[in-house]
Parts: sequence; structure tokens; C-alpha cells
Amino acid sequence: MTTAEPGLQNPYTAPHFESSALITIDVQRDFLSDAPYGVPGTTEILPALRRTAASFRAAGRPVVHVVRLYEEGGGNADPVRRRLLESGVRIVAPGTRGSELAAGLLPEGAPALDPGLLLSGRPQRLGPYDHAVFKPRWGAFYRTCLEELLGELGVDTLVFAGCNLPNCPRASIMQASERDFRVALVRDAVSRVTDSALTELAGIGVEILDTAALEGLPAGPAHAEGSGTGGARSL
Repeated sequence: MTTAEPGLQNPYTAPHFESSALITIDVQRDFLSDAPYGVPGTTEILPALRRTAASFRAAGRPVVHVVRLYEEGGGNADPVRRRLLESGVRIVAPGTRGSELAAGLLPEGAPALDPGLLLSGRPQRLGPYDHAVFKPRWGAFYRTCLEELLGELGVDTLVFAGCNLPNCPRASIMQASERDFRVALVRDAVSRVTDSALTELAGIGVEILDTAALEGLPAGPAHAEGSGTGGARSL
């Protein structure tokens, strides 16, 4: 399902799937539904999200996993979360199991997240098409290397999915729109989605999609570099 029939789409905002990337937001173990500080509904969207990621890889398109890493004491966290983290609670702490991406989201043989590399502001290569980027705040573009990475990959369309639409996905979508990216959201692959939020996002030109609409994506220019899965990209 999309928000417009192909012939009625706005030519300035309609997705260019052949030059698109999937952006997953905060799909980490500590944010899954059954975790102590998890987000309701996040585990439930994993099957759709895995299918979406597989569709992008099959088309040779990038998949960028944007993640949180809260250092001990919460010094690098949003102010609203620092009191909790200062109390000793550990959520997506660097190097912990809870900070890793949800099971089945990465390609087979992908390395663990490299917190030192990510916290330094550099992207991590996780597979032929997969990358990880650390974000210190709600939006995926704020003080991150994401925009530069997307430029290197020749991307002009971002398809968002992941954890907790009211917070980080929505902030990231607004930042992408402000940078003139074409933007889409996979409604069945994002948690805490509401009809009102979808209507509001459609009103700023976001294409609302279902997972099924992304099967058989058109192949774009190849961007995979070699067969290695670890290490950083050179920016």
C-alpha cells in the first residue's frame, strides 16, 4: 500500500527506488518489546523488517542501521535519559549484548558492532550492503556521518523503518526532508505507529509503504565493495 497511485505521485517527492537506501532506527536488543526498558511493539515488527532488509539487499541497495550507544553514566545521552542512566541502569551500553542489533536483521557472518569505531563518528561496514552509524540524539543526521555516507553511496531516497516512530524515526524523517531527500516509511516495519502520525507524515511528502510493496525492488548501481564485512568505510 502507498499513499498515492504511481501516476499521481508528486515528481519532487516520489521515491527513486533505484537510488534508495533502507534506514533502520534503533533496532537493538535492549529496545525490543520484552526488554526492561524496551519499546512496545518493536519485537512484533521484526519479521516485516527482516523482509524489507532482504528486499534491499536483493536489489543491491544499501541498508544503514542507525544505533544508540549509551556510555556509562549517560554522559552522551539525551538530557531526558541522563538521570536514569546516572542511577546505574545500563541500556545499549557499548560492547554489551543489549546494544547489538536484533537477531536476524543482519546478513549471515556480519561482525558485532564496533563501539570504538562507531563512537568515533565513523561508519562500520557490516556486510556487502550493510552499514552501521551511531547517533547521539533523536535524529539520525545530528552530529553523524550519515549524510556523507549516503552521498558516497549515491542515495537520494531514504526508506525508514525501526523502533518507536514518535521519537527517533520521526526526528530522522524530518531531518531527511530538510535535506531534500525523497522519503518513505514502511508502516508495518516501524513500532508505535498511529494513523494520525502517518497522515501527518504524508502531509510533508513522505510516501507510506507496506513491506509487500518493496518486494522486487529495481536494482540500482552496485555499491558493494569487496566481500569483507568488518571495518570502517573511508570518508
